[in-house]
Amino acid sequence: MSTAIDQLIEVIASIPCECWAAGPTAAALHPFDGYVLKPPFHLMTEREHNIKRVGHFMHTTTRLELIDRAWAQGVPVLSPSRTLLHLGASEPQERLTVALDSALRDGLTSEDFVHRRIAALRTSGRDGVRPLLRALEGNEIVRGGQSWLEREFLRLAGAASLPRPLTQQVLGRRGDTLIRVDCRFPGTNLVVELLGYRWHRTKPQLHIDTQRINELVLRGFLVLQFTYPQVVEMPNWVIEQVHHGLDRATAA
Repeated sequence: MSTAIDQLIEVIASIPCECWAAGPTAAALHPFDGYVLKPPFHLMTEREHNIKRVGHFMHTTTRLELIDRAWAQGVPVLSPSRTLLHLGASEPQERLTVALDSALRDGLTSEDFVHRRIAALRTSGRDGVRPLLRALEGNEIVRGGQSWLEREFLRLAGAASLPRPLTQQVLGRRGDTLIRVDCRFPGTNLVVELLGYRWHRTKPQLHIDTQRINELVLRGFLVLQFTYPQVVEMPNWVIEQVHHGLDRATAA
């Protein structure tokens, strides 16, 4: 009797173009916790090919760079990071978080690398981006530390020999709510806000954020805001902006 891996290899061999194990099939091959290799298999080809296999799930993509391809157990497969992104489009949040935790634990990827692949692929309309970010954010909350974006900004600031900013500083109140900022450069009125998980802010969130920023400005703070893609893709520009901000900052 043939094994699941034999069956998978047979199906892939029958496809007349490049093909990669994807989704739960890729998760089982890596292997992520909670996934077992079994049919029906999930496979991915480039979108220009119209391939169907009865009893299996065929996915397509317009973009699969070499960095997103791998081999596992002798089978072409999406890389661990790309697999997590693909799982994010269909898996329950709890199961996705377990998969992410196991991939990080086993050294198959890192938070830094996952974030960088998200930043590189986010403009392609992939449904898995927001769930995967929620899973990453949940990990950070459990650990009780700074967010990845805060840590990355601190790393950039340190590499540029900037003064180390204080994080999660409370600068006042807005009604019954504390006004807490991501970073404040000590001894100055310069504040940096990092818009990490708020690419798609709701109207209520946008309303609260604008009120916070306006209140900070009225209290005399110089506020710089940087988005997730800016920190990841434009680090030199971010540091340049901070230098300009420090030049204009006044003593606290």
